Amino acid sequence: MPLRANEIEAITVDSYGTIVDPSAAERVVTEYTDDPDPLLAHWRAKYLSYVMIANAVEDYRPFDELIAAALEQALGAYGIETTAAEREGILDVFDELDPFEDVQSGLARLAEEHDVYVLSMGTPAMLEKLLDHAGIGAFVEDTISVHEIRMFKPDAAVYRHGAGRVGAPIERIAHAAGPAFDVRGAMAAGMQGVWIDRTGEPWDPWFPDPDIAIETFDEFADVLGI
Repeated sequence: MPLRANEIEAITVDSYGTIVDPSAAERVVTEYTDDPDPLLAHWRAKYLSYVMIANAVEDYRPFDELIAAALEQALGAYGIETTAAEREGILDVFDELDPFEDVQSGLARLAEEHDVYVLSMGTPAMLEKLLDHAGIGAFVEDTISVHEIRMFKPDAAVYRHGAGRVGAPIERIAHAAGPAFDVRGAMAAGMQGVWIDRTGEPWDPWFPDPDIAIETFDEFADVLGI
């Protein structure tokens, strides 16, 4: 279904992979390997698998704990020996991820007409640091963490909780995200799905098409006529 722009009352946006670029972790990981890409891909795939397993077996753990466990597993899988302190140094990069170039200008424009919320798997402490480092606090009405309901995306409960926090009918909220599974989850729960293509990879063919596919927040503002 095409985006119903005239029905949008509020906007929720994802954080990691949408507002900030997780690939910045490469600059830290290169201290331990000359070929960081496979390690980074393994790390991300592992912590996302932990997220899905946590939902399936109802064993919630804070997102930063899953990221840390996945890092330890990934390093071990590649035969890279590290101390706990060294792993903490790698994990610190999550507090300093740079925003994509369009984030500040695009969110500022969207916030002129709509309340904008960050709906994220990050913990409240992680999100506070993210907003501060990205310099977008002035454009964001509030952050909504899955930690509040101890359930991860893409479970429908996350998006329903988000709608409750926003205070708008779920079908009148547009959720913008880079990860396709997040857009899919939002749409399944009843939100309008905005895919911000941050990687140039094709949309997952077995997912329903997003309501709109764009590349930047500025493009989203253009679509909304802001």
